[in-house]
Amino acid sequence: MKFGTRLLHTGVEIDPTTGAVSVPIYQVSTFDQISLDEPREYDYARSGNPTRTALEQAIAVLEGGSRGVAFGSGMAAISSVLSLFSQGDHLLVCEDVYGGTYRALTKLFVNFGIETTFVDTTNPENIKSAIRSNTKALYLETPSNPILKITDIKGAADIAREHNLVTIVDNTFMTPYLQRPLELGADIVVHSATKFLGGHSDVIAGLVVTKTPKLGNQVAFIQNCFGAILGPQDCWLLMRGLKTLKVRMDQHQKSALAIARWLKEQPQVDKVYYPGLEDHPDFELHKQQADGPGGIVSFAMKTDELAKQVLHGVKIPVLAVSLGAVESIISFPPKMSHAAMPPERRKELGIGDNLIRISVGLEEAEDLIADLNQAMNR
Repeated sequence: MKFGTRLLHTGVEIDPTTGAVSVPIYQVSTFDQISLDEPREYDYARSGNPTRTALEQAIAVLEGGSRGVAFGSGMAAISSVLSLFSQGDHLLVCEDVYGGTYRALTKLFVNFGIETTFVDTTNPENIKSAIRSNTKALYLETPSNPILKITDIKGAADIAREHNLVTIVDNTFMTPYLQRPLELGADIVVHSATKFLGGHSDVIAGLVVTKTPKLGNQVAFIQNCFGAILGPQDCWLLMRGLKTLKVRMDQHQKSALAIARWLKEQPQVDKVYYPGLEDHPDFELHKQQADGPGGIVSFAMKTDELAKQVLHGVKIPVLAVSLGAVESIISFPPKMSHAAMPPERRKELGIGDNLIRISVGLEEAEDLIADLNQAMNR
């Protein structure tokens, strides 16, 4: 089946007890057991819930993995995966990683003796040269946030496999509709499901999918220890959002491409970052490993003042943290997604005070372009 059909027919979309075509919300904390010698599948909702199980099985099918695990937020998912590693371990991470991940690695996990080296993973030689005897994992974002750099997932995973490293890919921007890292050699995929998977700005959630049952069991064990679970109401909302993922992503990226091309023609704009543009340095690589450019466009204005003028002047997009929703969201990475990064580090990565990131929603592209135009020319 093609992806759009699999979205609606994952094999867990119907409640096995009643035949309901929407899995019920099992709003329950504990489960009656047949006897001490005959435990049921579920005992306590921290360890498992039928609504959560349906979501976890669905995302595992869509990503092509063996096990899915649903968390209370994207950072809960990421932090739980990072908890697979121990004191003395070394991790390689793409240099322009999401600010929340950067903060967790540099402010939290460093306290547990886990060391991180941030490298430009778009160059495979950088990965090879940074590997140490105690390196245990390679953590990637592609496209990266917010500059939308592209890393060769298969190439990077091949290098990692040669050195017995676990390859982890944050697939939030692409979703399994447009990119499936496990098929390219990755071991673990993480999502802030708050974003495109949920798609409606009404749920906070994180998802992890593992290639092997062993890794899946390890992640699930960590979750059960921490209790970082996604509640049944949010699981249900996320499953409902998933059903329209394909049609939403098709519209997101159609409009994003139109907006990116328009931005390139504007004299007030210094640079546009979007993997759907032919002049993106890794346009061909992205086409090889993904089925579309996605719905995120970043662009640098000629001056910092112009950037603030646009951010405060637009009328349609909401000025907010987050992305991937039905409504367009415009954000300022230096003070939002990457506020946790030191200013000098942001400057090195090209995340300047003139940078704007827009998550293109489902509004008409012509209206969004007109709105950006009036904001630039006030």
